Amino acid sequence: MAMVKVGDRLPEVTLPYQVGDEVMEFDLGAGLAGKKAVIFGMPGAYTATCSAAHLPSLIRTADAFRAKGVDELLVVVVNDVRVCEHWGRTSGATGKGIKILADWNSELTKALGLEFTVPAIGFKDRMQRCALYVEDGVVKVLQMEEKIGACDLTTGETLLEAI
Repeated sequence: MAMVKVGDRLPEVTLPYQVGDEVMEFDLGAGLAGKKAVIFGMPGAYTATCSAAHLPSLIRTADAFRAKGVDELLVVVVNDVRVCEHWGRTSGATGKGIKILADWNSELTKALGLEFTVPAIGFKDRMQRCALYVEDGVVKVLQMEEKIGACDLTTGETLLEAI
């Protein structure tokens, strides 16, 4: 598929997430209907840039996004639900109401045309670093990193400025 662009409707994909011991599912179609959301795509939980820069930027800006009327704060990573739960809890993201969605089989990643693979480090069909602002399931703002390993164009602060 071609890469997602502004004006596209997000695909109808359901991804698991975990809070405490309970695994739940987030249906993007139903869960974003009539709502404003930010979605941060990251290559993987506990990876250096994701843990040191990208996720912390969303944690820092969570309240400011809500003040702008954003209903859902979502992170999508190609990891299993248990890793996502632990990362969300230990990073403080879960405490800020951020859902870490497990795109364990890269279903959403591939549907958005954002997959990449780096065999040398064991990355297969991981999500490119991105930040999206979505209204009623339609992409209104899309920010993509231009440099590998960077988190400059996709921080919480840069997306907040764009909306």
